[in-house]
Amino acid sequence: MSNESVMGSSLGGDRVFPPSPEFVAQANVADAAIYQTAAADPEAYWAEWAKKLDWIEPWTEVCQWNPPHAKWFVGGKLNVSANCVDRHLKTARRNKAAIIFEGEPGDSRVLTYQDLWREVNKFAGVLTNLGVTKGDRVTIYLPMIPEAAIAMLACTRIGAIHSVVFGGFSADSLRERINDSKSKVVVTSSGSWRRGNIVRLKDTTDAALDGGACPTIENVVVLSRAIDPTMVRMVEGRDHWWHRLEESAPRLTEPVAVDSEDGLFILYTSGSTGKPKGIYHTTGGYLTQANATFQWTFDIKDTDIFWCTADVGWVTGHSYVVYGPLAAGATVLMYEGAPDWPARDRFWATIEKYGVSVFYTAPTAIRSFMKWGTEHLEKHDLSSLRLLGSVGEPINPEAWLWYHENVGHKNCPIVDTWWQTETGAHMITPLPGIVATKPGSATRPFPGITLAVVDEEGNPTPAGKDGLLVIQKPWPSMLRTLWGDDERYKNVYWSKFGEKNLYFAGDGARQDEDGYLWLLGRVDDIMLVAGHNISTMEVESALVDHHAVAEAAVIGRTDAIKGQAICAFVTVKEGQTADEALIKVLKAHVGVKLGPICRPDDILFTAELPKTRSGKIMRRLLRDIAEGRALGDTTTLADPSVVSGLKDKYEQSEG
Repeated sequence: MSNESVMGSSLGGDRVFPPSPEFVAQANVADAAIYQTAAADPEAYWAEWAKKLDWIEPWTEVCQWNPPHAKWFVGGKLNVSANCVDRHLKTARRNKAAIIFEGEPGDSRVLTYQDLWREVNKFAGVLTNLGVTKGDRVTIYLPMIPEAAIAMLACTRIGAIHSVVFGGFSADSLRERINDSKSKVVVTSSGSWRRGNIVRLKDTTDAALDGGACPTIENVVVLSRAIDPTMVRMVEGRDHWWHRLEESAPRLTEPVAVDSEDGLFILYTSGSTGKPKGIYHTTGGYLTQANATFQWTFDIKDTDIFWCTADVGWVTGHSYVVYGPLAAGATVLMYEGAPDWPARDRFWATIEKYGVSVFYTAPTAIRSFMKWGTEHLEKHDLSSLRLLGSVGEPINPEAWLWYHENVGHKNCPIVDTWWQTETGAHMITPLPGIVATKPGSATRPFPGITLAVVDEEGNPTPAGKDGLLVIQKPWPSMLRTLWGDDERYKNVYWSKFGEKNLYFAGDGARQDEDGYLWLLGRVDDIMLVAGHNISTMEVESALVDHHAVAEAAVIGRTDAIKGQAICAFVTVKEGQTADEALIKVLKAHVGVKLGPICRPDDILFTAELPKTRSGKIMRRLLRDIAEGRALGDTTTLADPSVVSGLKDKYEQSEG
């Protein structure tokens, strides 16, 4: 039954959705006192969650906080793969499905926890035979297939640090991440499927490595998929087939005891300088919060089939496809392909096929589903769903309500989650058995998390006023630093408010009269495109890399489907022709340099870019032009006439 009440809100209208009595009766947590308990003693609260993991040696101190550096569960030792796999073999979960896989062509597999244990052991042996030891880095460049999770867990079993690179990234992007992490091994596949086409991942890997471009790489492990193995180039002495290496690998690899603060993974995200930031996460605190948030945010039960549609190349795939679900002993679905292949009902057909009960996807996808129409849902029985989730970007109220009414049939609570690659796990989310939800609001911090909305001086803002979202106290799954660049870590996240020691998330927010948090998107030069952070500087650098381009400025403009679309203002060199043909060439060029997800949606040619007298490009004005807003103050511009000319050109291009 639907539960909806009317309650005034200055931000989201008057619609509030409390959990139904039926949902509350079965909820994992239904007592709101947990918020007060966690706030009164956060360290004791997180210690209780940490005790739910298996520790090889106990910790001696819950948290050491030397701003801006934190250590959690100091002195404790554990192993992630043992917590995600081995410990479940002692229970009835031994023969429970751990991973259900649906390939885009329709191939499917089920790995029980026993199966997963066997595969992780074997691949950990493969890595050991290749000389990978504790602390070494391994780059994983795979599609959404079980072997991605197996490779990640195998790294954790031997104490290696993995760096997963999204399979849609280009050779240049892959090379940059390999070299920054100084990885020893690359794990990839011959190919993968995407919208009926084969993506040749091994070819991209070769392009990244050839010519000695990645000097630290000693071996490449290649999984056979989608392509005839005889048609795959294999470099003698460097490249090895996954299945061949497993033939000589030991069947059993004992899990290595690693310190709670030893490295677990590096995950690269866009930086405003154009150089990706290597977000560095450690072991004990990360696994503790991933497990806690997974169990409580999603109200997870042993009978649930959980589907998070994110790729493992993003943090959502790390925390809520692999580590959170498997630490909790859940069954997780992995799907390789696109939501509209071979038809626009693929997601709904998959939910029906496997009886998915908890579904976690991005607002970008939801807005696409809205655009495609409800007829695709109506073909399928979605009655197995009992809880829905949203991740990656703020969800607009219209999309929230459509999701609630058409996917959840007004019966499913929606958990709208806010967090980042840097935070490692959920920071703001409703607990579905306690918190009444409002369309478009992520509601309130997870228990044990302390956040605030502040002004430019770091002072709390009044209800209803826009401000900056900050985190006030350390949390277990927080990033520890940026790989190889601690000064950048301090400058990017901790310098804005000086000695107040506030972590600045880079997002705007406001809090309403009921204390609910509303995320307003990025306030820096990072674009949020289909839920993925993309640096304006990175796209600008790719454009300027083309011989025809003299200068480029990139901004994100509002897009009904993707949240933000990439809009580029380009000045060409003397003698170059600025026309439709060059637009196509430049879009393709960026796709090759950075990957298809970074291709500009719009390219507008201009003789000059609007700049301040000191030479800084006025992106605020470019955003106003792209959004069709009034231009505002141009008194700081070197040549104010440039702006009006740009505005006219953009409006003509849109017309």
